[in-house]
Amino acid sequence: MKTEEYIEIENKFGAHNYKPLDVVLSKGEGIWVWDVDGNKYLDCLSAYSAVNQGHCHPKIRQAMIDQAGQLTLTSRAFRNDQLALFYKELCELTESHKVLPMNSGAEAVETAIKCVRKWGYESKGVEHDKAEIIVCDNNFHGRTLAIIGFSSDENSRKSFGPFVSGFKSIPFGDAKALEDAITPNTVAFMVEPIQGEAGVIIPPVGYLKKVREICTKNNVVLILDEIQTGLGRTGKMLAEEHEGIQADLTLIGKALSGGFYPVSAVLSNEAVLGLLKPGQHGSTFGGNPLACAVAREALKVLKEENMIENAASMGQFFLDELKKIDNPSIKEVRGRGLMIAIELFEGTQGGARAICEKLMKMGILCKETHTWTIRFAPPLVITKSDIEWAMEKIKIAFN
Repeated sequence: MKTEEYIEIENKFGAHNYKPLDVVLSKGEGIWVWDVDGNKYLDCLSAYSAVNQGHCHPKIRQAMIDQAGQLTLTSRAFRNDQLALFYKELCELTESHKVLPMNSGAEAVETAIKCVRKWGYESKGVEHDKAEIIVCDNNFHGRTLAIIGFSSDENSRKSFGPFVSGFKSIPFGDAKALEDAITPNTVAFMVEPIQGEAGVIIPPVGYLKKVREICTKNNVVLILDEIQTGLGRTGKMLAEEHEGIQADLTLIGKALSGGFYPVSAVLSNEAVLGLLKPGQHGSTFGGNPLACAVAREALKVLKEENMIENAASMGQFFLDELKKIDNPSIKEVRGRGLMIAIELFEGTQGGARAICEKLMKMGILCKETHTWTIRFAPPLVITKSDIEWAMEKIKIAFN
């Protein structure tokens, strides 16, 4: 079948809740993907950072095959021989005390919301059903009903109400706004270290350090959503390391499995996760042996193959090269590690989508966000020569 035939079938039988580029992919290896017509592309999205380790990493694939032949699922009604090791290795890598495994990033966020509310009532002494969680404008934490209730993206919210209460939104990057928003009922502040879906928005230097101080001073749990920024994407294992802080709860997912399987986790201290009792939270698939085996290997290759260090050096090179593009439509080039964006001036003909479509025809896949911004987030195994090849195409796209 050809590309057009696949698209016709998908449009006929599938819900139209996405607007993908018209490329139908069938194979991936490292930073490259191929479509059904045999065309080769450099993947500059990495499945929204889920394939940091590169497509179909052979060691992660082998771990999945081996475990699939042993044991895939027991539910948490029984123990399995992969879960304890997953806990231990993940805690050692991230300097965490406790882990609660889930499947998707949105599930990790929902888990964190439940846990900090429980902590607020049972440890902080907040009156029941009065807990407040502070979030940031233009956040993206997922698409469940509770999460979209505190989103400022009207397209995500429209016609889905009524929404869950107990959330307050403040400007991102404004520590004073956080301080002013805290009340005796505030149990947590949840924030992305870098806002990904909003367009790779990087807060001012010192923001996270100040946020950490404010939360500690006011006995407020700091939740960092590192589902996109974590696991090497910004040139550190976790983005919080850039400012030398540690969150009370850290949320990870996406690259935790290298793109092979849905795996997420809430990393925490004893004070918050230690309050959970049997039966109060769980998931049939959360912490299953297949997921744990895949995640263990995905974490292992990140470290052993120096992907995090490569993200830092190649990210800086890519960013520097992009900043050399001289085009009046470019408003700003920004990024950290291999999490990079080009923002266009509003009103630029065709917007970011037009540039993405040009690049697709030249063998580079990236995606627009919020009309005027293009994100570049290739797998962390990209090399300097790969970036130089890509830059030739990107410069042409902006001519």
